[in-house]
Amino acid sequence: MSIHERISALKVRGPSPDKRGNAKAWRFDRGAFYRTCRMLHAYLSAFAFLALIFFAFTGLLLDHPNWLQGKARDRDVKLTLPPAILAAAQHAPDPSAALSAAVARRTTMIGVYKSGEIEDGQANLRLEGVKGSSTVLVDLKSGEADVTVERATATSVIEDLHRGKNASVAWRAVIDVSAIVILALSLIGYVLFFSLRFRLRTSLILTAVSLGTLLAIFLFLTP
Repeated sequence: MSIHERISALKVRGPSPDKRGNAKAWRFDRGAFYRTCRMLHAYLSAFAFLALIFFAFTGLLLDHPNWLQGKARDRDVKLTLPPAILAAAQHAPDPSAALSAAVARRTTMIGVYKSGEIEDGQANLRLEGVKGSSTVLVDLKSGEADVTVERATATSVIEDLHRGKNASVAWRAVIDVSAIVILALSLIGYVLFFSLRFRLRTSLILTAVSLGTLLAIFLFLTP
């Protein structure tokens, strides 16, 4: 039976004639419902388990940052912006962003433009990303730019990926999809509890004990 046929079987059956030609009462096909839940649970598990492993592992490392030791690597670059490029950037709607783009075209930097300040003839630019960050100081008179590129440590990469900090739109979408799939998988799992007649009571008791334990830890053991 195909996926579409199984999902179609979930619909409430309409009145069908019995042997005497009388219409039967509407009823819900519980067996088809549970079969479809098991099918969806199996398909969602293919992605959800990978997401669970990743976020559980990175969450464990975040709780123990000393497990991963590393030192950020810096790289310093000096360059000079041509007068025409410098003038065009200063007359742009956002001079700081324009200066950042002009420097990025002349050297490799890490991160995307986050902020910039122009004061006393000098521009201070900041770029941030999961893989690291870059700081740029530009002398608006001479066009000389000092670029410092700092590569992220393994700990900071894991932290940013886990939390979505400094991450791209695509990675934040991965986090959202992972959360939705895991939530759906969990809800379907609880629905399937009701198909286990001999284990339902034990499952519900364990669920209640787990919720009570978490609540107690939050109320009494968390400052």
